[in-house]
Amino acid sequence: MEQSELLQYVVGVLERLEIRYAIVGSFASGVWGESRFTQDIDIVVALEPSSVDHLCREFPSEDFYVSQVAIEEALRFERPFSIIHPASGNKIDFMVAGNSDWSRVQLSRRIKLELLPNVSGYVAAPEDVIIGKLIYFREGGSDKHLRDIAGILKISGELVDRDYLTERSAKLGVFDIWRSIEDSVR
Repeated sequence: MEQSELLQYVVGVLERLEIRYAIVGSFASGVWGESRFTQDIDIVVALEPSSVDHLCREFPSEDFYVSQVAIEEALRFERPFSIIHPASGNKIDFMVAGNSDWSRVQLSRRIKLELLPNVSGYVAAPEDVIIGKLIYFREGGSDKHLRDIAGILKISGELVDRDYLTERSAKLGVFDIWRSIEDSVR
């Protein structure tokens, strides 16, 4: 299964099950900026415990590796979980939208776009993708996140709400990183 087919499949599942979601990470930064190869699809989900069984059934064990126990623990501890397509090595990393203010705001600001020909889905707003990349950079220091941010600003810079970005980055403790990036692109 190609990554594009997996994306189409997972978006269809989330839409059918009426699970609120937003595609984030490198795939989303490619939507708003410059694409780059990514090994997985990152999705923020507002998953309710009552939907876990339904979600697992949508990913049959003959095609996917999914652990219901891991998903239940991810919900309980607000941590990520993965679903893997072993035959291709493609993976979906789900980030559980917790009770934080930013999690709620990020999902409320998502935007429905055409992701592939004839496939629409929700993507995090460009500002929220940037904030996620700022957080990942702070946690791991990888320059790929800074390159992704630069690509978003280059391609979609006129769409980016810089006031929101400044306010939200300050609340999340990544304002200094955002300020240095903003200063470098002026």
